[in-house]
Amino acid sequence: MGASVIMERSSIEGLQRDSEWNGLHALVVGLGVAGFAAADAMMHLGARVTIIDKAESMEGNERATILEILGATILCGDDTTLPEGVELVVLSPGVSPLAPIVAAARNADLPIWGELELAWRLRDPQAQAPWLAITGTNGKTTTTLMLESILVHSGRRSIAAGNIGRSLVEVVMDPTPWDAIAVEVGAPQLPFVSSMSAQASVCLNLAPDHIDLFGSFEAYRDAKAKIYQNTQIAAIFNEADAETMHMVEQADVIEGCRAIGLTMGIPDISMLGVVEEYIVDRAFLSDRRDSALELAEIHDLAIPARHNIENALAASALARAHGVAPKHIRDGLRAWQPAAHRIATVATINDVTYIDDSKATNTHAALTSIKAYESIVWIAGGMAKGQDFDELVKDAGARLKGVVLLGVDQDLIAAALERHAPQVPVQRVADTSPEAMEAVVAKAAEMASAGDTVLLAPGCASWDMYRDYGHRGDQFAQAVRQLGMS
Repeated sequence: MGASVIMERSSIEGLQRDSEWNGLHALVVGLGVAGFAAADAMMHLGARVTIIDKAESMEGNERATILEILGATILCGDDTTLPEGVELVVLSPGVSPLAPIVAAARNADLPIWGELELAWRLRDPQAQAPWLAITGTNGKTTTTLMLESILVHSGRRSIAAGNIGRSLVEVVMDPTPWDAIAVEVGAPQLPFVSSMSAQASVCLNLAPDHIDLFGSFEAYRDAKAKIYQNTQIAAIFNEADAETMHMVEQADVIEGCRAIGLTMGIPDISMLGVVEEYIVDRAFLSDRRDSALELAEIHDLAIPARHNIENALAASALARAHGVAPKHIRDGLRAWQPAAHRIATVATINDVTYIDDSKATNTHAALTSIKAYESIVWIAGGMAKGQDFDELVKDAGARLKGVVLLGVDQDLIAAALERHAPQVPVQRVADTSPEAMEAVVAKAAEMASAGDTVLLAPGCASWDMYRDYGHRGDQFAQAVRQLGMS
């Protein structure tokens, strides 16, 4: 690193909010919500900050304007080259661990932090709110919002942050102390975590996803496993998903941390589960050998589908690890409302129900959605992220009345359908503009009959055609409403 280094490596690795940041030259990769918060916080503490973003121009970008006024240097169009003199690299969520800029930082032996690591270090030393951390291929957002609702109904000043809502860095820099933070964690944030120590943590499930970012399923799995590193009280796993149990068995946790299981059946000791219509706890009570504690009824949930019960079990386990009383878990689950674009009923037209599950951005989520219905016209496609669709089609084929495909990787799904469900009629839409959804919905309506469900559960990311999965879901809902008026 030569003469450009001002701060010793050991000093950088020990940085906390109350450390001396003056003289540090930090590079932030990506100027989204999290990147802006990271740059702003480090500059507030005295660091010199450079931001690089792949956008060709920052003209009209309010975040860029603010940071430049504060003294940041912003470089556009090249997010692969390491600027001279950088001593610390902070990655925005979604930056691939295989990205050229990451390789360059590794080659230069620079510390690399993600949003989680930076936020953990920036906690107020006088008011360090416990973190309750949630990851998994599917169900993260629902579980995090359930947990937030539970914490709020217990009277705690709490918030959901991280991969959801406000940036985690912004949250920890809030001058008003928090009592607890529900932290949603995406896989790309985990490879660069070292000091984070959640009070309780869970990996809900594991299925192939983000292969394009990690290069292999094994690398993706290993990243997810880091959620348990340094967990203090409870490392929570899904008994039905052996990978999550193996993660806990192999995790380097704080001494005294317990392994807590989740099951949709009757729970054993040190587990939460379901007895008849009740969610019950046999982990966080003194007489757990002989009894179970009722936390809530399944029908306290706005949508008591299987996957939501599983998510409620995880949220309840995290809350119990934090010390929340059963009545507050019940009240929080009753108050929880599903977020948009998650198995949301848009309309029923001519006795055909139209469901928006645009959040189903991988095959595991899409299959979970498909299994909730009997006779489906499935709308699928987008950016496959390196996934394989054969197992999904094998498991779902008997439920499919028809399929409408859109997006850049629709050929992959079409080929899987031809191999494993050749009897299912397939319509394809070549248009790659957002307005293509109108044609997609029209084709789906033609294939559906009374009693069927038209299901948008794409199994793919949305970025080839839409800003995000929300934009995709909004276009679907708009097309369905137009159909209803025709």
